Amino acid sequence: MIPWVLIDTAKIPGDGGDLRLKKRGAEFSIMLGSNELMNSRLSGSEEALARLSCLRLQDRERPKILIGGLGMGFTLRAALAELGSEAQVTVAELLPAVVAWARGPMAEVFGDSLIDPRVGIYEGDVGRLIRSSRSAYDAILLDVDNGPEGLTRKSNDSLYDLPGLSSARAALTPGGVLAVWSSAPNPAFTRRLRNVGFGVDEVGARANGARGGARHTIWIATKPGGTPVSQARS
Repeated sequence: MIPWVLIDTAKIPGDGGDLRLKKRGAEFSIMLGSNELMNSRLSGSEEALARLSCLRLQDRERPKILIGGLGMGFTLRAALAELGSEAQVTVAELLPAVVAWARGPMAEVFGDSLIDPRVGIYEGDVGRLIRSSRSAYDAILLDVDNGPEGLTRKSNDSLYDLPGLSSARAALTPGGVLAVWSSAPNPAFTRRLRNVGFGVDEVGARANGARGGARHTIWIATKPGGTPVSQARS
């Protein structure tokens, strides 16, 4: 068997520890301690996060999307495949090293996604960007951790508590979508979404798409207002 080779490490701010980028043949893995956060062979649920969100935006001619977490670019590439030429996609990534990995050792995985004219990269805290925005985005897609309970960085919890969710709701346009990826269900988080005024759909998705794999959870939380999907233009 081909052994894993360590390519680089990145310090997570605060007490988050180190992310490690590893490679085995053509396969990449990003790990935190003994936990594998991402693998280049497993992209199904992250792609579903983008597809399910973009489905709700069919009535928007120039949608503005914020993606929290670059990772291996699965969500970004899936969103670009669904969106038209007038869309604007901002990807917020806290760790400059992750952006450097995307442009360096994982450039083949990312393809042309980072030079797509629709894409802008914000190197910083997605929570800060959300809190400073009002009615700025048609969709906010969050895949910055293992879900609503912080694993890589404890301060990520502030994205998912009541004040954080209220800020996300304020940052969305009427009818806008907050989509959140998680490795597992979280009934308390579903209740918090509803408590701040979102309509909530909870969807299961496989890590490897139609080929199976671990079961992950995606919340599609919709801010009141806007045009229902059933009335979207064809």
